[in-house]
Amino acid sequence: MSDMAILINTAVAVLATVVLIVRFKVNPVISLIIGSVYLGLSAGLGVTKTVETITGGFGEIMVEVGLLIAFGVLMGSILNETGAIRRLVEHLLHVFGPKRLPYTMGLAIGTALQSIFLDVLLVISAPLARKLAPRIGKLGTARMATAMAIALECGIVFMVPGVAALALAGLLSVPLGKMMIFGLILIVPTIIISIAIMTFLFRRGFWNEEKDEDHIYLEEDDDTSAPGTETIAAGTETGAGSGSTGSGTGTTGTTGRSNGDGATAEPVPAGASVAVAEADKEREAPLLVLFAPLLVSLLLIGAGAILEILKIEMAWLQLLGEPVIALLIGLIGTGIMGRYTVGQKRVETAIATGFKESGQILILTGVGGSLAATVGAAGLGDILGGFFSASTVAPLLVVWGIAALLHIAVGSVTLSAITAAGLLAPIAPALGIDPVLIALAAGAGSLFMVHVTSNTFWLLQSLLGQSVRGALKSVTVGVSVASVVAILLIMPMSLLF
Repeated sequence: MSDMAILINTAVAVLATVVLIVRFKVNPVISLIIGSVYLGLSAGLGVTKTVETITGGFGEIMVEVGLLIAFGVLMGSILNETGAIRRLVEHLLHVFGPKRLPYTMGLAIGTALQSIFLDVLLVISAPLARKLAPRIGKLGTARMATAMAIALECGIVFMVPGVAALALAGLLSVPLGKMMIFGLILIVPTIIISIAIMTFLFRRGFWNEEKDEDHIYLEEDDDTSAPGTETIAAGTETGAGSGSTGSGTGTTGTTGRSNGDGATAEPVPAGASVAVAEADKEREAPLLVLFAPLLVSLLLIGAGAILEILKIEMAWLQLLGEPVIALLIGLIGTGIMGRYTVGQKRVETAIATGFKESGQILILTGVGGSLAATVGAAGLGDILGGFFSASTVAPLLVVWGIAALLHIAVGSVTLSAITAAGLLAPIAPALGIDPVLIALAAGAGSLFMVHVTSNTFWLLQSLLGQSVRGALKSVTVGVSVASVVAILLIMPMSLLF
């Protein structure tokens, strides 16, 4: 088959996948499999080889990241149940003050909290951000909404153990420790620069409080206590229609039963005695202790990566630094702390919720691997390899552009990043470019134009009291700025590494 025919069939397969998702509302997993089958058959692989490639690609990426994703989501679900997120935000406010809160909260969400499933993290932190926004002063809602949008989306694609970052690392065979180090180097300046740019635009008139904020929603919420805030958030989340967010509603509610100082604000309604009894059993552990297992696991992964780079033999640390072992240690430690603070039953509930959330992520990641394997088997890698020069900048811009176009059409950050990276994964070695840079470029492109096709857009719009017009500014423009900032930072990195 000619090179042009393979290129055309690949384009048709990707376009058909997008059309099935956007126009006919077919589940992304099914759409990706259909696209992979078409590409395999049209490229002349035959029925048997096509099926073997699809199933093999699914299995290979599950070997790489399956347990990592599951462990990370379970750890985040338990942290959610213990109320660690709420306490962290309150601590950041106390230490850094309200004016620096958008930056400190953004960095915390984008880095340390990425083990928590995105929608659950959003619905936990958004009510707190909304309550704290007036304390920042003028443009508080705009700044907090933008900081949260940028941090949430950047974290999921750049920072281990964000689910898209794990998937990209597995797809491109990037050592997880290396992905974590490079992701951290990229995400910190990206978040800070992007929030600073958006703050500058807001102060120059880009934000109109009368038109960009939902004043009816905000007025209703102004005098609401912390428990009521959590109730509003949970109700909005359910209304969003997302299965993953809906599964997190129950655990969200369990973190907001008090006013923050342990005192009961109102009489307990009839039928709530069981919940109160459970709340009375809670013990408060120091915040650092709650996050210690997660931090230890990330430090172990980083240590293992450093040993590998320096080629130092240290068997026991190499074992503990293996990502699966490190995250397992973190999960066990988080579970122990959860049992101590909220009890065994609530830990079991959190784990059950985590399993529900991780299932869809694992399947989507796996079929992304299937498409990448089919692209490689069809010979597209050799064809694309001849189109690029020795320069490493052009491939990074191409993968960024592909991911951006896919995200505009599909509305899924993870799906667009995986698909774009998969198209260039087969030729990464031939390009002489480090695969970690391709992973980061795909992640950066997938952030471009988060808009009305994204469930995250609507959650940020409703939970932070914005009008749709306001969300288009804080979310769509804000995260797009982060996408451009990230690729502008990645290209110089490609000249250094």
